[in-house]
Amino acid sequence: MEEKQAFHVNGYLATVVLLITLILGGILFALNVESSPILSVIGFVLMVCSILFLSSITIVLPNEAKAILFFGKYLGTIKSNGLFITIPLVRKIPVSLKVRNFNSAVLKVNDSDGNPVEISAVIVFKVVDTAKALFGVDNYRDFVEIQSETAIRHIASKYPYDTFEDNDVTLRGNTTEVSEELAKELEDRLSVAGVEVIETRLNHLAYATEIASAMLQRQQAKAILSARQTIVQGAVSMTQMALEQIEEGQEMKFTDERKLQLINNLLVSIITDKGTQPVINTGDVRE
Repeated sequence: MEEKQAFHVNGYLATVVLLITLILGGILFALNVESSPILSVIGFVLMVCSILFLSSITIVLPNEAKAILFFGKYLGTIKSNGLFITIPLVRKIPVSLKVRNFNSAVLKVNDSDGNPVEISAVIVFKVVDTAKALFGVDNYRDFVEIQSETAIRHIASKYPYDTFEDNDVTLRGNTTEVSEELAKELEDRLSVAGVEVIETRLNHLAYATEIASAMLQRQQAKAILSARQTIVQGAVSMTQMALEQIEEGQEMKFTDERKLQLINNLLVSIITDKGTQPVINTGDVRE
């Protein structure tokens, strides 16, 4: 099923013409019933046709379309808003073209690491093909709801909730990328229903309640470990730079033992999370 334009004419002009035709047909029918049967038949036909076409008057509201069915056959869609006259004896099905929001339920899904997470999203969509929306699926609103939840589950299972690796895509740290991928997947899934996805956005993301406390401790441990690694790397770089600057600027050469002692003192002073206290070496004290 593909959408096409249905036959329709301006309702205001057509109504005036049909009313004139109806009056003319009535005059011919009334004045020539006995004198001229042929003109009476013509007048009767004009009256019947005028009444039939007048019964096909339809009003299309802004951001609305009407699909035209003639005894079960799809003839087309009227998308222009206003007053129109179309083919008589047809069924006119209204379809809203307005932008809509769908807020999915909070779903419990296992991420790529197997951790249960709670996730939900807001889907912004609108109907762009009335034929597919009405005849391609049973109910396009239910179809959007079910396919949206299916796509959310699929996307959530592809990525971990969180990680401390810089190159990894995560649900918590890359919500924009995840939302864009969700929109692309929904666009493919909902094209059969004539629905266009305008925007998707995650509006709820958290660990499931049964593991939330344990995962919080795990996050804290990973954060501490990551911070310590950064501190150690910086401390080593700073110690190396300090030794090079001392030897070059003061033209001093340290023995291996003195280097180890200096490195140890610098690393301890940089890495420790408490304030360091200087110790002054006064030499050996002898009586």
